[in-house]
Amino acid sequence: MSDPTARRLLWYLFAGSKGGENRIKIINLLQDTPLNINRMAEALDLDYKAVQHHVDVLEKNNLVSRMGEKYGIMYFVSNYLESNMDTFREIVTKINKSKIG
Repeated sequence: MSDPTARRLLWYLFAGSKGGENRIKIINLLQDTPLNINRMAEALDLDYKAVQHHVDVLEKNNLVSRMGEKYGIMYFVSNYLESNMDTFREIVTKINKSKIG
């Protein structure tokens, strides 16, 4: 059974607010490997400041966590998101289906 609070949060951050698509891309990237903001910006072909903003939103909502200092800060998918990853995937699937249909 999924956590209803997590479900609402994930719906809001990924489907209900501007920038959800970029946040999904960031989470998908971080599932594969921890990265710093500069590497994420390069991989996603997005502006550094835009990625920084989205990562800040994700971090404030406990969906990513960081380790290190200054330019060495690496971001990871948080334990909270890891434990709700099935809900994240379900929401992403529904978002993608709604774009097609």
